[in-house]
Amino acid sequence: MRAIAVTRLDGPSAVEVVDIDEPAGDGLVVIDVHAAGVAFPDALLTRGLYQYKPPPPFVPGSEVAGIVRSAPAGASVKAGDRVVAISGLGGGMAEVAALQPNLVFPLPDNVSLEAGAGLLFNDLTVHFALRTRGGLKDGETVLVHGAAGGIGTSVLRLAPALGAGRTIAVVSTEEKAETARAAGATDVVLTDGWLAAVKELTGGRGVDIVVDPVGGDRFTDSIRSLTRSGRVLVLGFTAGDIPSVKVNRLLLNNVDVRGVGWGAWFMSDPGYLAEQWAEVGPLLESGKIPAPEPVVYPLDAAAEAIASLENRTAKGKVVLRVRS
Repeated sequence: MRAIAVTRLDGPSAVEVVDIDEPAGDGLVVIDVHAAGVAFPDALLTRGLYQYKPPPPFVPGSEVAGIVRSAPAGASVKAGDRVVAISGLGGGMAEVAALQPNLVFPLPDNVSLEAGAGLLFNDLTVHFALRTRGGLKDGETVLVHGAAGGIGTSVLRLAPALGAGRTIAVVSTEEKAETARAAGATDVVLTDGWLAAVKELTGGRGVDIVVDPVGGDRFTDSIRSLTRSGRVLVLGFTAGDIPSVKVNRLLLNNVDVRGVGWGAWFMSDPGYLAEQWAEVGPLLESGKIPAPEPVVYPLDAAAEAIASLENRTAKGKVVLRVRS
């Protein structure tokens, strides 16, 4: 089968299309992969900068969408089903995947396979952030940094369906502002001067939740942007710098900083992904959560797709088309 392999730890340019053996499928759900999601950890993996450090050559990719070729007895899916699946931190960017049944979920008929490949990693991370870690309440205001990226657009799509009354997108350019608006943002502000703009938008009140996959030097202002009992949810550090916080700031307005480690959570609770999909799947099927509109690259352009995450030019979710 064809697959994308990281052949050396020199960054996205080091990925190649290779021919490798199909995975063994004993006791697993075997999927003919039509599309594979691309995420920021894939870019880190190409440089050996992620906490998980497989030796090259290895196949990256954490999420797939395709058609079930075969499934073991007792699985929730069967041959011929359209599905999405989590492949962990590797193996997704290939024509065939063989995965544990608890990592595979039926894809609603109204969601394309390419859109489906952009669902699980970001949407379930955001669902975990807002529901489990953030404790989102009906009517609350959610602000998201990096709002034109995969996580950002996922927040803008999911937050209203989960009860948010308002979403504020923070972006770096007017072009990215259009991406955020298309994803459903109530309001959009530019990075330069964002805190003052948010205070003005909220009449000085501030926001209830900040979703921050960016980190860097805006973190302290994220805390300042909160209303009483507000929460900053830390999802990652795409800016490169890991910020620190003076904890006295948490006392001033009774606010929280909460880590969001979705992968660590579901790996310690094998049933958690199914619980998430039991809520997210019907919301996608009903249209209350709109399907993502990913930027789709052909398999041969995997290096360019992964690089768009590293250099932060990606607008929305990035997906590889594995089969035509």
